[in-house]
Amino acid sequence: MSVQVEKLEHSMAKLTIELPAEELEKAVQKAYLSQRGRIAIPGFRKGKVPRPVIEKMYGPEVFYDEAAEKMINESYPDAVTESGEDIVSRPEISVVQIEKNKPFIYTAEVALKPPVELGKYKGIKVEPVDISVTDEEVAEEIDRELEKNARRVDVTDRPAKNGDTVLIDYSGSVDGEKFDGGTAEGHRLELGSKSFIDNFEEQIEGHSIGDEFDVNVSFPEEYHEKSLAGKAAVFEVKLNGITEKQVPELDDDFVSDVSEFDTVDEYKADIKQTLEDRKRAAARTRKEDEAVKALVEDSKMEIPQPMIDTEADQLIQNYDNRMRQQGLGLKQYMQYTGMTIDKLRDDMKEQAKLNIESRLVLEAVADAESIEVSDEEIEKEIQEMADNYGMPLDSMKSLITDNERKSISTDLRVKKAVDLIIENSKEDESKRTVKADDGDDLIEKKIPKRKKS
Repeated sequence: MSVQVEKLEHSMAKLTIELPAEELEKAVQKAYLSQRGRIAIPGFRKGKVPRPVIEKMYGPEVFYDEAAEKMINESYPDAVTESGEDIVSRPEISVVQIEKNKPFIYTAEVALKPPVELGKYKGIKVEPVDISVTDEEVAEEIDRELEKNARRVDVTDRPAKNGDTVLIDYSGSVDGEKFDGGTAEGHRLELGSKSFIDNFEEQIEGHSIGDEFDVNVSFPEEYHEKSLAGKAAVFEVKLNGITEKQVPELDDDFVSDVSEFDTVDEYKADIKQTLEDRKRAAARTRKEDEAVKALVEDSKMEIPQPMIDTEADQLIQNYDNRMRQQGLGLKQYMQYTGMTIDKLRDDMKEQAKLNIESRLVLEAVADAESIEVSDEEIEKEIQEMADNYGMPLDSMKSLITDNERKSISTDLRVKKAVDLIIENSKEDESKRTVKADDGDDLIEKKIPKRKKS
């Protein structure tokens, strides 16, 4: 195999890959063997037609498509390595020559990693972030924990009130006629949740177990079922049960049940430390985003479009994987929302461009600072990956290819570059101090995750 590289404008290149005629003959023969069972010619048993007979009837190119696809798939990865170029997009393949007794030649147009004119990365000003935790925030967090540990108990000695969960049977009608979806038995409803229309829940309050009564409501004018929109309805309701939520008291017994601590004071101190740790991590993330964004704006680079397209497709794949984990595939999502794959890809391109720019400037910083990663650091990262997936270390190592190991090294270099930038940043006191949250509302970091090789 021979590989020639022609550099094009805008960080593009064309690879011309040539394979010997003997390789083409082998690929055509394999294509013939895989297809002959599907070719029927009078006078021959199916699957027994000689190759020359098929080629005479249909032309020698009858097996070329399969042969070319196989040769390209097998040879392209080696061609990339032989080219010595840092290719960052899928190839645009064109077959140049495919003829009997002649070399097989094809081209691959690709994007190359573009050069970066690096801006100032030391002394970047970042906005100060307040990571202090107030007593009110500690109290709110503890209230959430108390709510999580609340229990429901049956109530028999009083009427239903706001906040209770009631067990009801109901049957609704409009103008004396029952309607679809208006009848249920054994339905649980939290009073005050506003999960039923109008003032349905309020009319249950004050009633006791065993009561049978009417609830009068009106459907909203914009109700989704047009035949009911704006109509007055009557629901016959029977109240079968009442439960109330009992929130535990914050005392030493509660603390010892839900934590490793024995006293309320110890528990509060731990909650405060946890909130501070969250805010510190959120502040760090905010500073990283701000610093990298400033560096991107101060740097110059031209991102080839195929590189953006490839990154956008990777983002779509990641999005699809996340939705599948929640039981909804990308195809279903598009059916529900009316989204098309082209529209989704267009929507992803801006984020893809930001990801690429951030990655490129950070890699440029790593190069400028001659940042290195040791084998021990890579091994530690692989161990963490094994722990995260619950796999034995040897099993994880068996899955790590040379390209994957290279990606791990690059990721670690990028992380070190981020650390260097933050360590050398300065807080801009002229800017308004912002208060860190717990990180839930922060935008996704613009440092892309490593892709599988």
